Amino acid sequence: QVRLVESGGGSVQAGGSLRLSCATSGYTYSSGCMGWFRQAPGKEREGVAAIDSDGSTSYVDSVKGRFTISRDNAKNTLSLQMNSLKPEDTAMYYCAADPDDAIFAMGWATYEYNYWGQGTQVTVSS
Repeated sequence: QVRLVESGGGSVQAGGSLRLSCATSGYTYSSGCMGWFRQAPGKEREGVAAIDSDGSTSYVDSVKGRFTISRDNAKNTLSLQMNSLKPEDTAMYYCAADPDDAIFAMGWATYEYNYWGQGTQVTVSS
């Protein structure tokens, strides 16, 4: 059974940093595409960042230069380093994984991944 568990969320002031982690189990971690998504109250889910099995990364424009996605195959962990946080980054953040590496090029932000975590809340105050 595949399980994804996020951690690292919290409350910070604007300009601060947080590091989100997603621990995986039951999943062939080194393969496929993994991503971070977020959903704010009253808004649609948004793709934040993705990384494929080769380590190629992609980001939504609003976080480029501030967020960094990475994966540690030895620890089966996906991370999202978030710097220079803004109030508009406030949302529930979810990690997602799919064995199909091709989705990274096909449209990682809108693809319906096979596996999802339960989410971790990030709140940024002004």
